[in-house]
Amino acid sequence: MKKILQIVIIFTIASIRVNAQQFIDKAVIEFEVKTNIKKTMSNSSWAEMIKENLPQFKTGYYQFSFSNNKSNYKFNRWDEKAKVPEYMRTNDEQNIYYFDHNLNKIYQQKSIFGSNIMIEDSIPAIKWRLTNESRLIEGFNCRKAVGIINDSVYVFAFYTEEILIPGGPCSINGLPGMILGLTIPRMYTSFIATKIMLTGVKEDELKPIAAKKYLTRGGLKKMINDRAQEWSDSDDEDSNSWKNQFVWGALL
Repeated sequence: MKKILQIVIIFTIASIRVNAQQFIDKAVIEFEVKTNIKKTMSNSSWAEMIKENLPQFKTGYYQFSFSNNKSNYKFNRWDEKAKVPEYMRTNDEQNIYYFDHNLNKIYQQKSIFGSNIMIEDSIPAIKWRLTNESRLIEGFNCRKAVGIINDSVYVFAFYTEEILIPGGPCSINGLPGMILGLTIPRMYTSFIATKIMLTGVKEDELKPIAAKKYLTRGGLKKMINDRAQEWSDSDDEDSNSWKNQFVWGALL
């Protein structure tokens, strides 16, 4: 009788835990995005002079708002402690990402070459490998996954299945839950969720970015590669590294 009672208690506790587990389908998530800007720059004598007057890191805060499998991700504010020149801030402030996972559509506004370029395409597919590593981010249990973007750039993500949308910062997506932590070593950039707010979602703002003309992501990639090639025909390692940073950032 005692054993039966113990079994009943165990199953009751397990049932309470499952029922208490919260699965979120609407929220506003704040991300801290930190980039080591000195490492993204070339090692030319001109670049070395500029580095002397720059902070080591560029740190900004972005908001990912979502409801019912629709989301947008955009800039919110800069860390006031680090003074970053305007020319290193403008693009980030203008970039906007909108996803509709129900329709498998992505709309982006990307600030490149001093202009806002509008993109409409299907959501980019990322090849992911799930691992057994885990960590806690803002109270959520997150599992590590490793993905590849732009053919050769590894990204390391921590996602939680307790937040239902398969989204993440910028155009990174496709895991069975929301990405709350992301590192892209070759871009010297990390993303980490610092706040998760279950209220404040402005659902009327979760809509496609209107434009008269859109490029596909493939068209954007060709345009960027062509322009980057015009800037430098050099095959040296430093020049190619700088061009790669620019191309990867524009396609992120």
